Formats: sequence, structure tokens, C-alpha cells
Amino acid sequence: MSPKPINDKSQNYGFETRMIHAGAQPEPITGARQTPIHQNTSYVFHDADHAASLFNLQTFGFIYSRLTNPTVAVLEERIANLEDGRGATCCASGHAAQILTFFAIMEPGDSFIASNRLYGGSITQFGKTFKKFDWQATFVDVDDPENVRNALTPNCKAIFVESLANPGGVVSDLESLSEIARDAGVPLIVDNTMATPYLCRPFEWGADLVVHSTTKFLSGNGTSVGGCVVDSGRFNWAQNDKFTGLAAPEPAYHGLNFYESFGDMAFTTHAHAVGLRDLGSTMAPMNAFHTLLGCETLALRMERHCENARKVAEFLESHPNVAWVSSAALPSSPYYELARKYMPKGAGAVFTFGVKGGYDVGIKVVDNCEIFSHLANIGDAKSLILHPASTTHRQLTEEQRIAAGAGPDVIRLSVGLETIDDITADLDQALRAASN
Repeated sequence: MSPKPINDKSQNYGFETRMIHAGAQPEPITGARQTPIHQNTSYVFHDADHAASLFNLQTFGFIYSRLTNPTVAVLEERIANLEDGRGATCCASGHAAQILTFFAIMEPGDSFIASNRLYGGSITQFGKTFKKFDWQATFVDVDDPENVRNALTPNCKAIFVESLANPGGVVSDLESLSEIARDAGVPLIVDNTMATPYLCRPFEWGADLVVHSTTKFLSGNGTSVGGCVVDSGRFNWAQNDKFTGLAAPEPAYHGLNFYESFGDMAFTTHAHAVGLRDLGSTMAPMNAFHTLLGCETLALRMERHCENARKVAEFLESHPNVAWVSSAALPSSPYYELARKYMPKGAGAVFTFGVKGGYDVGIKVVDNCEIFSHLANIGDAKSLILHPASTTHRQLTEEQRIAAGAGPDVIRLSVGLETIDDITADLDQALRAASN
């Protein structure tokens, strides 16, 4: 007898079991144990009534792979399970996941509050591109949650933070921020890419939506671009008049009200039936397949990532050519206690440090590394290095770069799974060569 898919949250399965099995089961026709790659565009209807019920959202199923795909659906169930969410929507990239999220809750002229310590691409997307939709982002320093409360306005629709910020290792106080969001009647959206659900569980601290760039640690192999938005299923979209996309008649579905019709699945259903339908930011089945493989080793990888990163941070903190280290794994970090609260299994694999000598020396360090790969990604099994001021954050102003933790002397590391002595030796020779 084939095992049943592990997606019943009433069962007390451990994280490692769920990261391998959740949402999947042997393929019923052939018995294939690994989830197949459904590399096809469309699906045959049983009959005219079946087709009508699918298009009317009266029945869930597969119509066209821009909306839903069997391989992608398994990944959606798995990520939702790992985050303890109600549902998930996978899409083409982390940036696509952010657009998909705000598309469901924003109208022209609306605003939202975002941390000023975000990935540089997110700051640009929110601060520049979103203005073309007439969506306004207000960036604040969320280290003091009262800054968020003071920035609230009547047309504010959400609060957005990263659980563990890229690149500076800043940890957000999710519990305090969720209280502010709840008082304001808006969702707290948490980018959990850097921490992953293995290290941090935002829904346990009151978050309402979680987004991921699955490209990073969930995939873990640098092969597949993707994104995901997970809904906790606990936010009441009808508690006020802010969220008409989810709690008002939808003309494209004959006046259907998503929240009335689908309850705790309203956001996820809307993200597929409207968001993916109209934005078209679909995840490729092959990328979903690769990410499912990555999920199977997530806990093992994150344990080694965190162990190696902590040792590298300790090594750099005592290095004569290093001015400072920003890692929440270090007791010297102002975020150390928050990391112990929200990420007790480890403070992640990505952190920054400052080189003595500034911008020019920082570039030389990157160029002199041999094991570390110089590229604009994180979360790979390989150790990666970047000088953000000259790459990912170069489109920002100097003030924005410094606020985001990407000043001229900053180097970002994504510490991989190699032998720790080889990692530290590579950094040591690169630092010494750059300073000569």
C-alpha cells in the first residue's frame, strides 16, 4: 500500500520528516517515488460541467500551468507545511512573490511600511518600481518598533520586514511588530528567506504572510530561481474596508467574494486565480522539482551552514585586517538576544563584516578569494562573497546603502558547507593580500 501524503497538521511529525515527505506521495499510475516533473501546459477536463466548475472556482484542480501545476503544487504544500501555514503560492522569483503578495491587498494610492534594512533589490522594487502602480513604501528603522507605529497612516495596508535581514544579519522583533500590525488591522509580512522555516517560524510570533526567495536556501544548490508566498490563514480580511480585493465582490468571477467563499484559503486562492492568472509570474515545473530536492536536505544543510558561519564570524572578529563583524551569532551583536529568541537553532549563514581600508580594499578582498565564489546570490552549498556597495546595492544612494548595512567597507558572506579550515584560510589569505 502506498503511503499517504504527509500534510495533516494533526499528526506530530518532526521537521525533518516533513521536509522530505510533506505534500508528496508515490505517483499513483507508475509508482514513481520521486515527484514527477509535469512539464506540460494544460490538462484535460472530464466533461463540460467539470470545466465550468474549475473556471468558476467551484472545484479545485488543474486547468493551465500558468495557474496551477502538479509538480509546483507539491512544493506549495511542502513549504506551507514547513511554515505551518494554511496555503502557499509558488511563482517565478522572490521578487515575483512580493509583487503577488501586494497585488492582492493594495490599490492605487495605498501605502505600506517596510524596514529600511532589506535586500537592496527589495528596496529598489518597493521604492522605485512600486510607484508605477501608485503603491507607496515608507521605510523606517524597525529596531525601535515604535517607529513603525508612528509611521502608520489610514491608507497603510501592511508592514513588511525580513526575519533575518540581507545582508547585515539584523533580526526583526517579530512579536512586537505583530502586535502593532494587529492593532492597526493590517498584515505583518515577513521575508523568511535567510532564516528558512528551519531556523525561524514567523507565524508562531504573529506574522500573517511569509514570503521566500526559494532560489536561496530552500533550493540550496544555485540551480533554480523561484519564489513563494505562504498564508497563515489567520488574518481576517473582512475586519475593515481595507482589503477589497479579498473581501469584496470580484467582477472577474461574477461577484464572488474570496473571503466569504474560501475563508482561511482566501489569499492563496486569490493568488492563483487572480494573481498568477493576470501577472503570469509562474514557477517552472523543473525549478519546483529542483527545489523539492533541496527541501529534502534543508535541516542538515542549515545546521552546517550555521555552524560554519558562526566559526567564520568568530575568526573574523579577531582578524587584524577586519574592522568589525555584524553577525547575530556573536555575543557582541546587538541582535544576539533576538536571534536566540527567534532563531534558537542558529543565526543563519549570511552576515557582513567591514574591512580596514574601505571600498578599494573590499573589492580586492573579493577578487583575491579562491574558494569563495564572487556572485550575487546567497544560500548555495558553496561559499559566496560579495561587495554589496559595488554590486547589489549600487543602485541605492550612499545614505540608503549605509542604512541597509551595505556601506563602502562592507563585505557580505554566504558561508557554505566546505571544510571550515579551508574557508577561514581562504579569507585569511585574501584579507592579507588586499592589505599589502
